[in-house]
Amino acid sequence: MGVQPLDPQGFSTHRINRLRHDFDKHPLFQLPALARLAKELMPLEKCRFVKPGMTQASAFRHDARHPDGRDIDDVFERIEETGSWIALYNVEAIPRYRALLEAIIDGVRATIEREQPGIFNVTGFIFISAPPSVTPFHIDRENNFWLQLHGRKVLSVWEPTDRDAVTAAHVEDFIVSHTLRDVKLKDSSLASSHEFDSGPGDGVYFPTTSPHMTRTTTDWATPGDGVSVSIGVTFYTKHTVHLARVHQFNRVCRKYLRVTPTYPGVSPLRDALKVPLGLALAISRQWTLRALTFWQGLKAHKRPEEGWLGEKAPPGSY
Repeated sequence: MGVQPLDPQGFSTHRINRLRHDFDKHPLFQLPALARLAKELMPLEKCRFVKPGMTQASAFRHDARHPDGRDIDDVFERIEETGSWIALYNVEAIPRYRALLEAIIDGVRATIEREQPGIFNVTGFIFISAPPSVTPFHIDRENNFWLQLHGRKVLSVWEPTDRDAVTAAHVEDFIVSHTLRDVKLKDSSLASSHEFDSGPGDGVYFPTTSPHMTRTTTDWATPGDGVSVSIGVTFYTKHTVHLARVHQFNRVCRKYLRVTPTYPGVSPLRDALKVPLGLALAISRQWTLRALTFWQGLKAHKRPEEGWLGEKAPPGSY
């Protein structure tokens, strides 16, 4: 089994690329296996649910409890009901899925490392839904091999350099503070998206901070075949860390010095100068946050180590 770019010679980790794969046939990606996985992830609060009425323009808010209070068995018994939606986060927490994710990345490791060596923190996010359903517009820190496993889904994704879709300032805020507050779908950017109507075996690679969203329509669904399942196999590299440090420096310039810095990739020389400064700023920010949580822990009469270790840098940010 494996993942293959449709255009192996033209594949780049810095651009959107179409893929083919055969992991839709893997036993661990069948619905009974995913139901078992969900039961294991539920106590870890790795199962995420959304409230009814969500649109692609909604804030991407999700909760560790089903909005109707259903238990996980009931969720899967009724998974074909209209609008059902569950996401399984960080499936690598379960050893057999961690091994599977590593195998998926190992199959494309040589292709990735031609441009981005130093792969680390391979993670998996599985989305299971019955149409009509959506995943709202958002961005992620990681590079993403997005694979459609069952049913159909339309993935809309924008180039990571599309500043009309998401401004530079909002990318910086997300990278540094993990906030999607200002990352919002705009009608003006719809025309610049790439749309992939995907079925089992289809996939798309997209780089860090590429805006994206999905929708699942009802035209393909039939009784017994009415569930859409996709997985994002995500990972960081030395390059994603390099970009994060440039964003860290740029954010300080933009917010506090009131200057407009060049976006990462525009000037490799400037980026090279920004990286060590961005790292220094990030370390300072991290220790400041840890000190604040330590102080807050003392005021709340917690053990010192609870406050001291309570604030950790988001993966890939620093």
